Amino acid sequence: MSGIDLHVHTSASDGLLSPAELVQKAAADGLRVLAISDHDTVNGIIPALEAARAFPQMIVIPAVEISTDVDGGEVHILGYYLDYTSDYLQSKLKTMRNSRFTRARKMVTRLTELGYPLDWDRVQEIAGEGTIGRPHIAQAMLEKGYIQSFKEAFTKYIGHEGSAYVTRSKMTPEEAVKLIIDSHGIPVMAHPFTVTAIEELVAELKKAGLIGIETYYWGYTQSQINSLSCLATNYHLIKTGGSDYHGIDDDNAPILGGVEIPSSCAKQLILVAHQSGVKLAGIHNREFV
Repeated sequence: MSGIDLHVHTSASDGLLSPAELVQKAAADGLRVLAISDHDTVNGIIPALEAARAFPQMIVIPAVEISTDVDGGEVHILGYYLDYTSDYLQSKLKTMRNSRFTRARKMVTRLTELGYPLDWDRVQEIAGEGTIGRPHIAQAMLEKGYIQSFKEAFTKYIGHEGSAYVTRSKMTPEEAVKLIIDSHGIPVMAHPFTVTAIEELVAELKKAGLIGIETYYWGYTQSQINSLSCLATNYHLIKTGGSDYHGIDDDNAPILGGVEIPSSCAKQLILVAHQSGVKLAGIHNREFV
């Protein structure tokens, strides 16, 4: 285990562990660098930073993951070291979360029409105070016995090609990059193999201000990693990596810190943050060696 995970989710969005629980688990598992990158929300960052005070060996990086669409797939943009206190950022993310809520209700309705009725109140209960997302619907389906795994839920029903999939209002990838830059953050393209024409998209996003690409990711083959590494070099992008951990106890689910990520990835990210003038105060300014 590399001790680095730059892509994890908490119960502030669609993860199962609270920010404090996730930080505690990361510390227990020996992680040295952790980025809290919830979907369309930064509400888990402050609780995570507070929890990290008990673990001086760990750097906790504030981040967010913004979902966007392009023809033929989804594009997610990670934003690191952004100003998570910005009212402008909060307003934009709230709009995104509202669209998630509306989409989730429509998906539950569509599943009912397909013969898989779900209790909307139960979906909300699973989500708790976090943003309702597809993993919450998958959990409700699992409880009903409609599926055997989260992967099945996404592959057959609520994934991009699933029978119950519903689109929602999203930013374009360029708009997401701009929002992160406007919030003084570092934009990085997450798990790029969700689209086919990766290089064309990277070229466009580089013009928009893209700084990095997630090269090391849960389930990626060495061939895929090599391809993304070359892409990063060709377009002068930093490389990052993460598990996309959601706290799900499933044989196919990512493991926290389960991706081998070179320490140079964390060092590059921190260096870019320093060079861009980001104020690395407190917990996320600890030295990483």
